Amino acid sequence: MNAAAPQTPRESRNDRAPRILVVEDEAALAYLLVYNLEAEGYQVEHVDHGDEAELRIAESPPDLIILDWMLPGVSGLEICRRLRARENCRDIPVIMLTARGEESERVRGLSVGADDYVVKPFSTPELMARVRALLRRARPERVASKLLLGDIDLDRDTRRVRRGGREIHLGPTEFRLLEYFMEKPGRVFTRAQLLDNIWGMSAEIDERTVDVHVGRLRKALIRGREKDPIRTVRGSGYSLDETFGRE
Repeated sequence: MNAAAPQTPRESRNDRAPRILVVEDEAALAYLLVYNLEAEGYQVEHVDHGDEAELRIAESPPDLIILDWMLPGVSGLEICRRLRARENCRDIPVIMLTARGEESERVRGLSVGADDYVVKPFSTPELMARVRALLRRARPERVASKLLLGDIDLDRDTRRVRRGGREIHLGPTEFRLLEYFMEKPGRVFTRAQLLDNIWGMSAEIDERTVDVHVGRLRKALIRGREKDPIRTVRGSGYSLDETFGRE
C-alpha cells in the first residue's frame, strides 16, 4: 500500500470532522490506524504512552478513543477506568485494542467502561465500521449524511444542496462553508475561525476571502424574496440563523 505520511494535527485540523485519539505504542499498527481513519475523513491524533494520552484527553477531549490495553506508563485499562470516573469524559466512546481474546479479559475490559473490544489481529474494515457505529450513537450530528435547516437540505453523500426542492449549485468551498454553518446553527464564527476550519491553518489567504465566498454562497441560496439564512454579525463574523424556517 502506497500511503502518504499522515498529516500533522495542525495541517489536518477541521472541526467539521469527528476527532479520534489513537493510543497505541506499536508503530506499524498506529500508522495503519491513523492512515485508515484519516482516509475516512476523521481528524486523528496519535500518542504512544498512557501518561501522554491522559494529558491530551484532559486538554481537549476527543469524540472517540481507540485505546491499546498494554501501554508504557499507565495501562489502557487504567486510563479507561479513570475516564469513566471523570464527568467530562464519561461519555467518550472507547474501543479497546488487545491481544487478549479470552472471554474473561473481554469482560474485564468492558467492565471498566470500554464501549467495544477488538482483538488483534483485526479486520481494518470491521474496526472502521465499529468506529462509525459508536460515533453515530454518541455524536449523531457529526456523522449524519443529511443536514436540514428550514427548507435547505444538504446531502453529504451526493454533495447536493436543495432549497425548497430547487437544486442549488455550489462550488467546493461554498459547499464546505454551508456544511460547516449547518452543523452549528446559531453559532457565530469569526473570519479567522472560518479560514482555519474551511481553508486550513496553512492557507496563505486573507480574511477578505471569507467575505467573497460567503457572498457567493448567499447569491446561490437566495432567489427573489427568499430569506437570507446567513447573518452578518458586525464586528464578529457570520452565523447561520438558527430561527431560519421557523416562521
